Amino acid sequence: MTLLLVVSLLWAFSFGLIKDGLTDLPAASVALIRLAIALAVFAPFLRLRSLRLSDAIRLMLTGAVQYGLMYVAYMYAFSHLKAYEVALFTVFTPIYVAAIHDGFERRFCIRTLTAALLAVAGGVLIKYEQLDSASLWAGFFLMQAANLCFAFGQIFYRRTMARLPEKQSDLQVFGLLYLGATLVAALAATGISWVPLELTAKQFWILMYLGAVASGLAFFLWNVGARKVSAGALAIFNNLKIPLGILVSVLFFHETVDWPRLLGGGILMAGALGVNARVRRPPK
Repeated sequence: MTLLLVVSLLWAFSFGLIKDGLTDLPAASVALIRLAIALAVFAPFLRLRSLRLSDAIRLMLTGAVQYGLMYVAYMYAFSHLKAYEVALFTVFTPIYVAAIHDGFERRFCIRTLTAALLAVAGGVLIKYEQLDSASLWAGFFLMQAANLCFAFGQIFYRRTMARLPEKQSDLQVFGLLYLGATLVAALAATGISWVPLELTAKQFWILMYLGAVASGLAFFLWNVGARKVSAGALAIFNNLKIPLGILVSVLFFHETVDWPRLLGGGILMAGALGVNARVRRPPK
């Protein structure tokens, strides 16, 4: 769980950095740059000599879905939703993680689903606002597509890595995920029409951090951590970034917060962890 907690903290800082420095840049270009930087960081570590072609394709597919398609859907959602609505609609990811895991295993675990629902309830309590966007439903379904892509990638990566020889480490293959994701993001960016960017020094360093750390290192650590915990714990941690993101925004970016909601949502998420602790199924 330590890796998932560290990544949640890294992502908590990303929300404030994006809002503070990148809101005037095209979303498609930002997504492509982030993934391309992540690919550049991890490409030197690729060791594919003993990797079967079918497994290499599975890993590229994982990245294409979990990061590439996820970013495309996420990008389009911003044309229909306000920023807080986008944040709100990410809270359903734990349900998808639990459901996809149980679907692959062809079984149903009520405690895993209960833990996921408690995590969702905590996230909704913390982030709920009055939703009055004219394009609410279009944005909602785009965000659910993004959530499904991210949830699917986490579970599919666990299953794919379980097929590989033990000597094949995550670091030796993870660049393939970023290759698949970058190809999808490049198609999306050029299809929408590429806009040359004129970056300030501040924007350059924010993009470098987001690409190398928040996207590159964080996505890597997240998927590695996802292999070490139960499906229920993984579902819960998908929403932990919400209260952490709010705390970071208050402490470092001087935003205001509804403390009763934050406390109530935190209690629900703690309850989800308690429910999940009683799940006896080992991670797959």
